[in-house]
Amino acid sequence: MESVIRMQQVVKRFDGRAVLDGVTLDVRRGETMIIMGGSGSGKSTMLRTMIGAIRPDEGTVEVLGRNLCTIRPNELDEVRKRFGILFQSGALFNSMTIAENVALPLREHTDLDEEIIDIQVKIKLESVGLLDAADRYPAEISGGMKKRAGLARALSLDPEILFYDEPSAGLDPVTSAEIDQLILSLTKKLGVTSVVVTHEMDSAFTIGDRMAMFDKGRMLIVESREWFDALRKTGEEQASTLSEDHRLIRQFLRGDAQGPLTARKQASNAYERALLGEVTMSPVPSIEPTRRR
Repeated sequence: MESVIRMQQVVKRFDGRAVLDGVTLDVRRGETMIIMGGSGSGKSTMLRTMIGAIRPDEGTVEVLGRNLCTIRPNELDEVRKRFGILFQSGALFNSMTIAENVALPLREHTDLDEEIIDIQVKIKLESVGLLDAADRYPAEISGGMKKRAGLARALSLDPEILFYDEPSAGLDPVTSAEIDQLILSLTKKLGVTSVVVTHEMDSAFTIGDRMAMFDKGRMLIVESREWFDALRKTGEEQASTLSEDHRLIRQFLRGDAQGPLTARKQASNAYERALLGEVTMSPVPSIEPTRRR
């Protein structure tokens, strides 16, 4: 199957620390790929790399057949017109109505007449169930409605790929489930490829075709939803025979309080070790005072 996104041995460092450490991933046309991992694991940096917001220090990133590492800025703009992004907060412009937010990409990147833009905006808003809220402002709608409005805007240029950054974050369970069903419906109707960054497991197992697990900048594994589901359901006795990486993934999927993730946190907890007398704290202040007595 054709790959619309291809990352090969991608490395990205900040202050000498590898946030992405040799990441390789193919995203196939028409699938929903789930990117998951704990806070600080590198998944958001990976998303920013996929959309060309940052360039890797090593490796290659190809999106829709174009190498984002060598592409010119004007060519990157053309590639970006072929994908849409749903930001975590919705990222709507508060001074614009919902309809004006959705119309903005059409006005900026096409030569369509206003009558055609108005029709397109109504179609996109209807597809996410927000046509009745077209004339309202972001401050006048709920968090779930903002997510749907952001999705309508992401769809405005009929993208081939949709990127979602924590689409369920901050939503109640019912609204989160509604967003999941909307993603499934749009994927089926439009045939778009979706890349979803999330740590919400209910959402991941509802919408995902394949799933990729990150840990401290490493891509631990990319497998089908069924594979991850089987690992999640592995019993305690069988789990003891798994590799450390697989036990780590299992703990994350299940949300268990004990396992490799918590053991690692406890081992690196300098504050706790200091209280136990295992670490000597430096008497030198970490911040120099700006006021002198």
